[in-house]
Amino acid sequence: MKKNVVILVLGIAFIMSCFVSAQETPAWAKETKEQKEKRMAWWTHDRFGMFIHWGLYALPARHEWVKQQEKISDEDYQKYFERFNPDLYNPKEWAAKAREAGMKYVVLTAKHHEGFCLWDSKYTDFKVTNTPYGKDLLKPFVDAFRAEGIRIGFYYSLIDWHHPDFPYDRIHPNGPQDPGERRKANESRDIKKYQQYLKDQLTELFTQFGRIDELFLDFSYPGENGKGHEDWDSENLLKLIRKLQPSVLIDDRADLNDTDWGWDFKTPEQFMPVEWPRVNGQRVPWETCQTFSGSWGYHRDETTWKSVRQLIVMLIEVTSKGGNLLLNVGPTARGTFDYRANERLEGMGKWMAYHNRSIYGCTQAPEGFPAPKNCLLTYSPEAKRLYIHILEWPISALHLNGYSGKFKYAQLLNDASEVRYRTDGDNVTLNLPVLKPDIEVPVIELFLE
Repeated sequence: MKKNVVILVLGIAFIMSCFVSAQETPAWAKETKEQKEKRMAWWTHDRFGMFIHWGLYALPARHEWVKQQEKISDEDYQKYFERFNPDLYNPKEWAAKAREAGMKYVVLTAKHHEGFCLWDSKYTDFKVTNTPYGKDLLKPFVDAFRAEGIRIGFYYSLIDWHHPDFPYDRIHPNGPQDPGERRKANESRDIKKYQQYLKDQLTELFTQFGRIDELFLDFSYPGENGKGHEDWDSENLLKLIRKLQPSVLIDDRADLNDTDWGWDFKTPEQFMPVEWPRVNGQRVPWETCQTFSGSWGYHRDETTWKSVRQLIVMLIEVTSKGGNLLLNVGPTARGTFDYRANERLEGMGKWMAYHNRSIYGCTQAPEGFPAPKNCLLTYSPEAKRLYIHILEWPISALHLNGYSGKFKYAQLLNDASEVRYRTDGDNVTLNLPVLKPDIEVPVIELFLE
């Protein structure tokens, strides 16, 4: 998705965005708090989605920003376009893996910063149908994931390093570094034409593939030699999107964070907020996007892969703070998932098969339920159940301070075996088996009063 320095900038921008005030809402964007909650209800219930970063950068296989990092010219980057042929692409297999992992929605990079399009857009030649593969990738993808009951989202890059009217800026891989030379080079580039290109392509994406549930626009970097909402014409872009599909959920990267209508959820990337994010003192919907390793696109030699346990704990922690997890896979240039990604998806799926009700429909625990030592809590308001995720298995007993009289039954979630307990004043002690259950993170389910 982004280089480390840009991730840091976005992290700072995310924190700053949590302290902004709302501007006047345009008529087309007005909705009540209840209407927005209803529109987002499926998303706040499902909690867990799959991100997929796939494009020409899968061929060099050394980071999705390879063109920018290595300052590769359009002419030299063309060799990847001329050899893109994912002959093993089977979106039904992808969709099955997502479902088995417990993921309820998916977001695919329809176009990343390199400008390459995975569908047969009539507004560019830089698209999959002009590669050796020669076929649209999005339609079979959408059909396969919908068949598995998985909701559809598209990632669409506001940045485009291939488009002739996208002005050079401070992160463009091929633009002049000298500001004066950059300004001169940009005289032949028309941002108005590029704004129309954005609208035309998003119109295709929102009219040719049925209902789209989430749109991940990426990303703004306002300031000197950067780009923000004026460059994207963000307000009119969102107006168009809302007109085409009013129910779609949109992220917060179009540089409209000083409004309460220009985004639906916050997107901390590659870091975990210490608590549920707030804007103007109010908790807001949020989704953290995370990778298995240090890269979003397929990176053959990247080795900092998170373990299955780390990923499960991440999902639990996100849910415990009222958020969603969008976990990324970077397919290979032949159209398959890397074996390391498969191992982790399978591992998460084994855990989710027995513990998904501590995730789906769950949120932060109510006040009055402090988390025991080495535990994370999630809570189902509908079922009135509290879930204690035990990160370090204690010796025979788990102490719950202040829980007396607040629940009527306890069981291990993986097998529904009773957990007996004793009460001492305001406190409760759960009597646990000496041996930890043979699962990554055991969960105790409390049936609340």
